[in-house]
Formats: sequence, C-alpha cells, structure tokens
Amino acid sequence: MSPNTRTRLLRRTLTAVGLGGVAMMLAGCSTGIENGALPSTPEITNHTGTIIQLWNGSWIAALAVGVITWGLILWAVAVYRKRKGDDQLPKQTRANVPLELMYTIVPVIMVGVLFTWTVRGVWEIKDTSAEPDVEIQVIGKQWSWDFNYVTDDVHSIGVQAQLTGEEGVEETLPTLYLPVGELVEFQLNSRDVIHSFWIPAFLYKEDTIPGKTNVFQVIPQEEGTYQGKCAELCGEYHASMLFNVKVVSREEYDAYIESLREEGHTGIIGLEYSRDQAVQIGIEESED
Repeated sequence: MSPNTRTRLLRRTLTAVGLGGVAMMLAGCSTGIENGALPSTPEITNHTGTIIQLWNGSWIAALAVGVITWGLILWAVAVYRKRKGDDQLPKQTRANVPLELMYTIVPVIMVGVLFTWTVRGVWEIKDTSAEPDVEIQVIGKQWSWDFNYVTDDVHSIGVQAQLTGEEGVEETLPTLYLPVGELVEFQLNSRDVIHSFWIPAFLYKEDTIPGKTNVFQVIPQEEGTYQGKCAELCGEYHASMLFNVKVVSREEYDAYIESLREEGHTGIIGLEYSRDQAVQIGIEESED
C-alpha cells in the first residue's frame, strides 16, 4: 500500500471516530441531562457544583482516552490488515523507546491530574472545621430513621414505611427539615447494622455504622422537597428505609421545631434504645 493510500485511510478512520464521539456527546445533550446522570444542579447545595465538575471532568477524560484508543485500534486494523496475496511477515520491531515512554508517561500524568482534582474535591466536601448553624443527629435503624435536632433539643422518630404502591405513601414517610442557606452538620449513627444516609439530589451519601459517628456539613441552597433513602443493603425491608427532606425558610423551620415541642418530642433520643424501643417511644409520645 502506498503512503498516500495509508494517509487517506488514517484520515478517514480518525474522522469516523471523531464524528462518532461528537454524535455521542450531542445525543447526551439532546436528552436534556446537563450533568450526565446526576439528579441535581450546582445550586442545590454548596457542594453539588464541585461534585458535578468532578463527574463531568472524569467523563471527558474517559471519552478522550476512548476516542484515542478506538482510533488507534481502527487505524491499525485498516492499515496493517492482511491482504490477498500478501504472504510476507510485516517488519518485526523489538522495541520503540519513544512509544513506550509515551505509554508510561501519559497515563501517569492523567492519573495524577485526576487524583489531585479528586482529593481537592473530597477535602472540600469532607471539611467539618466550620461552626455549624444547625446540628442534626441522624440515626439509622431497621428500617427507618430517627432525627435528633441537637441544636434545638427536640427529636422526631421514624416508623417503617408501608410500601403499598398506592398514592399518598410519601406523606407518611419520616421528614427531615433543613433551613435554607444555613450550615447544617450531620452526625450519623446506627442502632443496629450499617446503613447509608443518602439524599440523591445532594449528590452525597455517608454510612451510619454501629459504634462510630460519621460527620459531614452541607449548606442547602434551594428550598424544596427531596427524597432520601438508605443506600446500604441492611436487611429484609431495606427498600422501606425512605424519608423526605424539606429545605425551608428559617421561619418555617422554627415553626416545625416548635410543633415538635408542642407534641412532646423534647430532648435527644439516645442510642441506648433498640429500634423497637425507639418506635414504641414515638408511639407513646404521639398518644400523649
């Protein structure tokens, strides 16, 4: 094959790969999902923008590696394929130092950049050095959640959701109230086994582990109602560990805290209770 023919084949191959990559990106944009599959926007919390940038950057890097790899594979297949009547072995090469250096140095640089970017993002997300406006202890249990509003010395006790498939179940789920625009510190604990406290719209989850307290801080920046769930398989009714999150104004948040006081949900419910005892306490308080 003449050099000109090989050049034309290479150009056509790279053009096809490039067009394929552009088509995939345009297809993704056409679905209206601006951040891949992330169910969030940069404004929901003070951390979602960082997480989305890390997500998108990782996908861009992966796509670039994929396009280059596919291009080289297709180019090798097109240019060096065996042709009819060609029974000679191709020229044998024992080593190619520049190529081997490139195969080593480029991946190391890519991994280093992604590692640095990830570590910076994680440090920002996991930083708990600031003084919180609100402290909330979240207690996972089979199969619901208890919320201690530590700053306000009140609590709410969750009862296992009854997933009937009918409308109106969401209104019966435990609901966590958060004041918009204020720094909230979550202290995560468990009564029994490992659970995972997950608010998908916040793009963050953290395990609740028996005998250990995990802590993270976040500033909710958009009012609204969000879904929460357990992201760690924890037993028979794991799928029932659902809850709602309401990000509200400070006035509405204070009104909710006051309603808990009026209902007798004062004080902090401790970890000494089993899941059944905690539920029983909640039922007795409701009856009172």
